[in-house]
Amino acid sequence: MTQTMNRAFSPEAVQELGGPAWLAEKRASALELFHTLALPTEAVEAWKYTDVSDIDFDALKPASRKETVTSEEQLPAGVRARLGSTDVAGYLVFDGPDVIFKNVPADLSQQGVVFTDLRSALDSHAELVQQYLYSVVPAEVPDDTTIAAPGTTPSKSPDASEGKFSALNAALWTNGAFVYVPRNVEVELPLGSFRVLDESGTFTATRTLIVADVNSKVTFIDEQDSEDLESAFAFGAVELIVKDGAQLRYVSVQNWGRGVTHIQRQRGDVARDAVLNSLVVTMGGSLSRTEMQSHLRGQGASSEMLGLNFASKDQHFDHYTLQHHAAPHAHSDLLYKSVLADTARGVFSGMIKVDLGAQKTDAYQKHRTLLLSSEARNDSIPQLEINANDVRCSHGSTTGPVDAEQLNYLRSRGIPKSLAEKILVTAFLEDVLSRVPLQSVVKYIEAVIAEKVGAV
Repeated sequence: MTQTMNRAFSPEAVQELGGPAWLAEKRASALELFHTLALPTEAVEAWKYTDVSDIDFDALKPASRKETVTSEEQLPAGVRARLGSTDVAGYLVFDGPDVIFKNVPADLSQQGVVFTDLRSALDSHAELVQQYLYSVVPAEVPDDTTIAAPGTTPSKSPDASEGKFSALNAALWTNGAFVYVPRNVEVELPLGSFRVLDESGTFTATRTLIVADVNSKVTFIDEQDSEDLESAFAFGAVELIVKDGAQLRYVSVQNWGRGVTHIQRQRGDVARDAVLNSLVVTMGGSLSRTEMQSHLRGQGASSEMLGLNFASKDQHFDHYTLQHHAAPHAHSDLLYKSVLADTARGVFSGMIKVDLGAQKTDAYQKHRTLLLSSEARNDSIPQLEINANDVRCSHGSTTGPVDAEQLNYLRSRGIPKSLAEKILVTAFLEDVLSRVPLQSVVKYIEAVIAEKVGAV
């Protein structure tokens, strides 16, 4: 077993996190796995184009604990700005490892909706948390497993990716959002979580758990933001459980400052006739690796997976996706758009996997990349693994530069180059943005794009 001298990754650190006995056991098992697994290298297929060998766990310390605040006026300026332009029914604000502010309207509780931070839920809703936590992103199994139905044992699969990082999160997560929507309840406005970082040389491990019970409906917006930092690490895990006939829309907007390394695994478990709509937006950080998986385990399940990212300067963005069809008559549709400028690097690896017996599968996967610089580089690996004979599956990927004729046309009309590029980039991303019914999120994304191309 590989050992580390850093107390932040020791059994003592896990014990100090507290919690019930069952959670302590899960954490201890995950910590052991973390120390057993080596860092993934470029020799591992899933990490062929992304090098994380320079992560020095011995040099990392956990982000310091934060005090709660009593009003919105005391929140970080960036969070206040987002709250002022986002329509949410309730929200949580996390600074590093701690929730520092909650705004949860009473009418949510009156409907039976549980919306709180995960550590509080361990006390107030212990049975719910124990039932669902680690059921979609497991704590005790290595990274060659697939998603299983909540409460069952995962089955083996070759979709290995970031097992060491998932084990780290499972062992050392400090807090995150917990949402439970009871059966037949619809939450009209989105719920939100806003996370910030402000310390160099530190790491945070956060976990989000969202459960949409039978025939329920909810939207959740998960945003991450920080100033530029010398070095910081955000290790995340997101578990999305969508039961029979339920609808869940999950939006992740990552806009960390330079110097932040972001590694997050997001998995959705979609039951019979349920719908999971996900949007993954990556704009910030120096290195970002995001995995989004949808496991369609119920007949008639549906998953829409949207993604867009804009990398500039020397940013490196890696996205890994899995559309796992385990039941017949299920539908999945993936559309990811990437924009790369300067010397940025983009990686996309997407798999459609159809299990034996998952007949009448209808699955689509499309990834397109726009290059704003001849020095930017993109690697795209779309893949199919089909084990049923009555399916309709397609995948494709394109990479190309800005259309010179279109750019020249705009410039000939007196439009500056930066603004012309902003117009073309926004048009390129439009077919993703047009499928997002959250206008405040769309406007925020467009503002970040404008800043990246120097049009503001």
